[in-house]
Amino acid sequence: MKLLRFGLPGAEKPGILDHEGTIRDLSSVIPDLSGATISRYGLEVLRKVDLKTLPAVAAHTRLGAPIANVRHFIAVGLNYVDHALETDTPIPNEPVIFSKAPSCIVGPNDNIIIPKNSSKLDWEAEIAVVIGEAAYDISEAQALAAVAGYLICHDVSERDFQINRGGQWIKGKSAPTFGPLGPWLVTSDEIENPQQLNVSLRVNGVTMQAGTTAKMIFSIAHVVSYISKFMALEPGDIITTGTPHGVGLGKKPPLFLQPNDVVEISIDGLGSQRQVVVSRLTAHQRQLA
Repeated sequence: MKLLRFGLPGAEKPGILDHEGTIRDLSSVIPDLSGATISRYGLEVLRKVDLKTLPAVAAHTRLGAPIANVRHFIAVGLNYVDHALETDTPIPNEPVIFSKAPSCIVGPNDNIIIPKNSSKLDWEAEIAVVIGEAAYDISEAQALAAVAGYLICHDVSERDFQINRGGQWIKGKSAPTFGPLGPWLVTSDEIENPQQLNVSLRVNGVTMQAGTTAKMIFSIAHVVSYISKFMALEPGDIITTGTPHGVGLGKKPPLFLQPNDVVEISIDGLGSQRQVVVSRLTAHQRQLA
């Protein structure tokens, strides 16, 4: 299944993509897509719904982030050898874990707003997992059974905040709009092997990242198991698993996002995203319009 949320920001409804590519409104079946509705049991309930009985949603309706009320937005850094090398960073012996503020989450095609004092706005295309079952201290063999599904995450990053402002990376990873998710959550049964997916990112039509999840240092199963050793994962938690090479920081000379730049991300089986980079002033003007 491809599960999604649609509608205006803050008023999204749950939906599902049918076999013809039409969005169907799930709000008569469930109140929203969140940790409470994406458990193994919850997904079985949705699989039994006759989609033809659900109202169709108008084409080009805005898509929100596929999961509501995210409590933990966890990220893995330096999880591809070539990305570690391009940023001149030692290859880690254990997964590098940090957080993104859940308040940074937006829809897959929403604008990226440049924060105040930003000078090094960067891109990172990633595959993320959504936890569907409570998981604490689970083995690697058990890990993927706790995953409800997969989605695209754009781990937008402000490198000056991240690298030069001290402390944890969360400073450079958490501004509003720094977490586009979607377009939909693809349930685990539709992804035969999450370690064999191509990841690509383009800026203004130019390919910047072209990688594969096969080149992860730590597999998705390993990452989920590893994180569960340190915290109890809950349904609805999101783990984004790192980016391949090709980020702006790694270019020679470095290349960073500017107003009006267009970023497009695609991952096999998970769909695509498109964002326009805008200034804070432009975003404010649009809110007043």
